[in-house]
Amino acid sequence: MSNRLGLAAFAAMLLAAAPSYAAGPKTYQVTGPILAIDADTITVQKGSEKWQIARGSANVPAEAKVGTKVTIMYTMAATEVAMKDDKAAKH
Repeated sequence: MSNRLGLAAFAAMLLAAAPSYAAGPKTYQVTGPILAIDADTITVQKGSEKWQIARGSANVPAEAKVGTKVTIMYTMAATEVAMKDDKAAKH
C-alpha cells in the first residue's frame, strides 16, 4: 500500500512540475523612451543605460517613434552554441 502512495505522490509531483517546463523561456521587460527604431531593432533608454533589442516578430504599433515611452517584453535566445575545451578536467 505504501508503495502505491509513494508512486502516486511521485506522479503528482511530476504533473505539477510539467507546466513549468512547458512554459518556455523566461520573459523579461524594459521600459523607457525610444531612442532609435528601425526595421530590425528598438533602442530604449533605461536610466543611464541604452538597451538595444531585436524586434524579431514583435508587432510594434505604427505610432511608436523616437521619444515614445514603451515597455518591451523580451526573452533571451541563444544564437550559437560552441564547445569549449575543459582544461581543468585534463589534469
